[in-house]
Amino acid sequence: MEVYEILLPLAIILVVSKVLMKCCEKIRFPAVIGMLLSGILVGLIRYIPGQTVLTATGMEGLAFFAKIGVILILFTAGLETDLQKIKSIGGPAVVITVAGVAVPMALGFLVATLCNGGFGALTKETLLQNLFYGTILTATSVSVTVATLREAGKLDSKVGTTIVAAAIIDDILGIVVLSFVLALKGDGAATAGPTVVVIRTLLYFVAVAIVAFLASKFFTVLDRRFEHHRLVPIMGIAFCFIIAYASEKWFGIADITGAYIVGLILSGNKDSHYIDRKADIMGYMLFVPIFFANIGISTEFSDISVSFLAFGALFILAGMAGKFLGCGAAALACGYKPQDAARVGLGMMARAEVALVTAQKGVEYGVIHSSIMPFVVALILITSFVTPLLLHASYRREVQHDTE
Repeated sequence: MEVYEILLPLAIILVVSKVLMKCCEKIRFPAVIGMLLSGILVGLIRYIPGQTVLTATGMEGLAFFAKIGVILILFTAGLETDLQKIKSIGGPAVVITVAGVAVPMALGFLVATLCNGGFGALTKETLLQNLFYGTILTATSVSVTVATLREAGKLDSKVGTTIVAAAIIDDILGIVVLSFVLALKGDGAATAGPTVVVIRTLLYFVAVAIVAFLASKFFTVLDRRFEHHRLVPIMGIAFCFIIAYASEKWFGIADITGAYIVGLILSGNKDSHYIDRKADIMGYMLFVPIFFANIGISTEFSDISVSFLAFGALFILAGMAGKFLGCGAAALACGYKPQDAARVGLGMMARAEVALVTAQKGVEYGVIHSSIMPFVVALILITSFVTPLLLHASYRREVQHDTE
């Protein structure tokens, strides 16, 4: 394994992403679009015969940097979130999450069933397969949304905190749904039934409550002795990585959930803004651009078959419509203004690595066919582009309206 092989693609991505980010700023597009475009452009190198830039080792290294990037995005999002607002929005966030899981899952199941012979042709195997296609659509990844809301100065708004709070609950609920469907399969990954998963999740939050109490005491002492010292953000980031690891390794909870929770724990700290600033610099100089670029680079459409194309297109539409309509309607029912309800629906529409991981698990254990993967990537790309563009446009119209 030649580790130096990652250096050239890293350099190319950083230069291209920074140039495209500046171009996007000039035309008032979100910087996120520039980072995603850089990944697609750099990804074209793979199709050059004999190229040695994007090697297997290089791609593996990029995936590692991307994982650090998404963890830092959610960590800083937690630091910038007002915990009191999340508590006040708790009820609506739960309602939005339930609707945001149930509606896309139902639409995905319906599309898969109709394209798989209809309800009359359902067998245990096709039922599980169709359920799993719906399960893929339950995943939400708000990394793109968080970056867009931060850029618009709306991350700490009611819409911003609602989206992030709902996304965190969505992650937990998504794990329960995924485990339940895999448990129905009865082999492979489904060694833990739904009851075990629920118990494990409850134990996780008990452990988090204990850790939060101890960590708040520790960082209060640390702040008192080393105020505005780089030791504080270093310890904060280390704490983030430890909890992210423990969440995934010991409890089966996504590492990004652990990262966000650590951000929330430290958000009440006196030095939270200092920690946030240092983590933000660390992330957006290297890891975050790699995360967004890696989405574009990882796109592979060579497995698309003609017979699967119609289902794939409907699958993508179901994924987008399910989140937007489910979360938007739930927000509207919870008393949000129509414009804000639409923003919540848009913000919850984005997908990323969680959807890919879910789909890969289904392929790995023989529940679904690997032909779905290009369409999952297409869903990620489309929502990653559409979400920031529409959110950015909605806030720009609001500013224009206020100045008139």
